[in-house]
Amino acid sequence: MHQSFRAYRIHADAKPYSAGIEEMRVDDLSAGEVIVKVAYSSVNFKDALAGTGKGKILRESPLNGGIDVAGYVAASTDPGFKEGDQVLCTGCGLSETRDGGYAEYARLQSKWTIPLPAGLTLREAMILGTAGFTAALSVFQMTRNGQTPSMGPIVVTGASGGVGSLAIDILTRAGFEAHAISGKVEHFDDLIAIGAKQCISRNDLYWGQRPLETSRWAGAIDSVGGDMLAGLTRVIHPYCNIASCGMAAAAELATTVMPFIIRGVSLLGIASAGTARIIRDEIWTRLASDWKPAHLDRIATREVGLEELPGVFAMMLAGGSFGRSVVKV
Repeated sequence: MHQSFRAYRIHADAKPYSAGIEEMRVDDLSAGEVIVKVAYSSVNFKDALAGTGKGKILRESPLNGGIDVAGYVAASTDPGFKEGDQVLCTGCGLSETRDGGYAEYARLQSKWTIPLPAGLTLREAMILGTAGFTAALSVFQMTRNGQTPSMGPIVVTGASGGVGSLAIDILTRAGFEAHAISGKVEHFDDLIAIGAKQCISRNDLYWGQRPLETSRWAGAIDSVGGDMLAGLTRVIHPYCNIASCGMAAAAELATTVMPFIIRGVSLLGIASAGTARIIRDEIWTRLASDWKPAHLDRIATREVGLEELPGVFAMMLAGGSFGRSVVKV
């Protein structure tokens, strides 16, 4: 380990809000049993909010940004990890209460450190990252609640984003027919290439005004929230599932209980950051095997260094991104 290293550090309590590359030492990192030499991280919507101060993400300050990390064990006080092991971690307080993955070194708690599953490279693990984990967790919870491919197609909102594009690919791998809703019609060909059977412009949607409208889909994975999620509740087949995993548009939800008590629709909350370790391990095993997206290289549309993060944040918050941005540390 070097005496000092580079980190993209966020000072959330500074006035004005500040973030940028700084030099720091391993001893300055958040406490943990596993020191990792970081190879890759990724950029999620949450990272863009944290890195710009557009959202209150950090609960302690300062912290290194990056809610995802993958790399090699440099040192460990936990006998379950040895030097050179390839590991990953997503969520679990990274860039919220402890230093994240936008640094040349990270120190992790062993209870949340995942050995890299056979079938994934470190780079592939970060193309997936929190976005892929969230998408897979959505499919996992839906199937656990009785969702099957025979019920009909699943619609994915925010389909051109990281969660959305990976959800389409994962659904297809799991045997489902996936439909896509996106405002970026210029990316419809890309969405079809990764598995979408139908693409709908969000600008062409009309949900109707009644609490229940003619049902159109057997389920949904929604990362948008607000009016989009409210509209979906009216058009899902009886006894099917909606996985709510984001709020890119709004946190509010104005709907009625009728879809739930008349059609038996289930609204499933997907809280990926604090998922129990036993489920976390199962999800990563699936992502490395039967649910591994077939189009990771197509979904990873850019690879950047720490210096380029501010530009990626701005583009993402302006709605200009497609797929996933990988950070090569």
